[in-house]
Formats: sequence, C-alpha cells, structure tokens
Amino acid sequence: MKAVRYYGKEHVQIDDIPEPTLKPGTIKIHPAFTGICGSDLHLYYDGEQNGGNSATEPHPLSGETLPVVFGHEFSGTVEAIADDVDTDLKVGDRVVVEPVMVCGECDACKSGNYNVCEKLGFIGINGGGGGMSEHIVVEAKRVFPVGDMPLDQAALIEPLSVAYHAVRRTDVKAGDTVVVGGAGPIGLLVGTVLKAKGAKVIISELSEVRKNKALESGAADIVVDPSKEDLNERVRKETNGKGADVAFDCAGVGVVVHQLLSCLKQEGKLEIVAVHVKPLEINVTNELTFAERDIQASLGYANDHEKVIKMVREKGVDLSPFITDKIKAEDIVKDGFEKLRNDGEHHVKILVEL
Repeated sequence: MKAVRYYGKEHVQIDDIPEPTLKPGTIKIHPAFTGICGSDLHLYYDGEQNGGNSATEPHPLSGETLPVVFGHEFSGTVEAIADDVDTDLKVGDRVVVEPVMVCGECDACKSGNYNVCEKLGFIGINGGGGGMSEHIVVEAKRVFPVGDMPLDQAALIEPLSVAYHAVRRTDVKAGDTVVVGGAGPIGLLVGTVLKAKGAKVIISELSEVRKNKALESGAADIVVDPSKEDLNERVRKETNGKGADVAFDCAGVGVVVHQLLSCLKQEGKLEIVAVHVKPLEINVTNELTFAERDIQASLGYANDHEKVIKMVREKGVDLSPFITDKIKAEDIVKDGFEKLRNDGEHHVKILVEL
C-alpha cells in the first residue's frame, strides 16, 4: 500500500509498504483525510528531537525506529473488524481515532490520566501506522463513530479534543467571560468549545487575518488587538470591572501570559495550552498570590473524543471554516509544510488526501 513516511528533518516520501493485517482486538480503517498538525510541522523542519522517533533507538511502545508513517489527526471508514471485538460498528461506518499509545501500567495510566503516561506516544508520530496511508489497523477502544459527520470535518475531532480537554480542566460554565490568547488553530478551537458551552469569548490576536477568522467562524464574541487596545481595560469594561473568569494561553509567548494574568478576576484561572519553548518568569506575589489566581496546564486528551463528537453533533458545531485547504499527499511539502511555515496566518487546518 502507499503511505507517507517521515524519515527525519525535511525528509518525507511516499513509499510502497506492506498492508497492515487485522489482529485480535483491532479495527482496520481506510483513512480519508489527515490534518497537518503543528507537531508535524516541527518534526519536519526541526527533526525528531521534537517528540519523534529515533533512527536507531526503538520507541518503547511501538518498537519502531524511523521511518514511520505520518499523520495522527485523521478520519476514515471501517474496512474490517476483528472477530473478538464487541462493537456496534459496521464496515463502512465513518470513524475517527484517538491516536495515543500508552503503557497502561504507570500511575498516570492507572488513574485514567493516560495523556501523561510515562511512555506516551502517538500513532502517526511514533509508529503504529498513520493517517497518511491507504490502510491502518488500530485498537478497537481507540476508534469512535462520527455518524453522518462529513469526513473532512471529522479529521478535526483530534485537535478539537485537545481544546475540549483544556476547557474541561477549568470547569468553565455558561455565562462565564473567558479570554483566549492567540487565534491560531488551537486558540480558535478553544474558542469554539467555549462558545458551545455558552461562555462569552474574548480573543486577543495581532494578525488581521486571524482576527477576522475568529469572528467569521464564531469562535469569538469580541476580538482585541493588544497592540492597538489595552486588553485588560477592555476585559474590565466587558465584565463591569470584575475581570475574566478564566483565560487560555494558546500563543506560547511570555508577554501574552502576563497580559492574560492581568485580565483575570480574583481567584481566576489561567490554563496554559500552548507549548513554551523558552522559560517563563512570573512575579508570583503580584500576579498570583495577591489575587489567589491559579495557573495550570493541559496536554492532549484523555477520554475526551466521545464527548467531543457528542458536542459537535448536539450543538451543531460547524468545523468547515477551519479547513483552509485540501491537498494531495504528493504535494505535502510544497502545499502543506511550506504554506504553513511561510503563510501560516492564512491557514488553520490543511488536510491531506493520499
């Protein structure tokens, strides 16, 4: 079968590899669409030190070295189901996959927080096949039906689950005022989840294109450009001086974290969703202690996919505004990685078809 494989920094190619076989407890899927994630972009341009596999040391869970099949944000249709799998799924059903690989033995896994497994890996990054292939076989417990949801939109369930998990950890309620720092892909999806929960969403963003996308997609009620308007003053105005109940850092930039903290009410909470590549210095006394504010962070998802699919279906969430291009696998470098690197503000999610 054909598959896009990642060999290391700036090296991907379409290979002809053996088709995976059905095993006990698994489901075989024909992938339809695969989203290019920020982690894929970092792997391609920066190399496998960004969470990818080594060319020499096998991953502790997959047992694979480079190259690996690419793609962890994917949708598809069921092709076959192992005889021992107890499921209502049928051949032809539309599905998505929670692409985690976990040990099931560490304290995190045993407590249900397998997203922080000591050996955490991801299908499509660390082995186990990937969405950029003609066929993939995965554990049945990682496969979720999406009903009649369009398969292109279904490919966004994985990143939407990242956003949902972050929001879930903050206990945001309907009527809360929430500030989101950054209108990149995850920031927009966090705003989308917050709106589905009935929160009032203020997004802080510099890019004119992303500001417009936040409003046009319905991810935000209000968009503030902090280079032109004082974010704290605007939030205080919108909350009768109280401040935001919760804030989400989806930018990964220190100055944004400080701006978000200043917007929070007393006993407000900041959830860090973005990855920070530089150490962050915080004035604990002034920014946290005197107002009893909390900071916490989230990683990926755990037991969230099914809830996310239910939210999308019940709330009528339209994910199509976030699909900014669909490309063929042979064009993944020119029309995928290069566009996201050089013209990222015009793109939210680029989908790949094999």
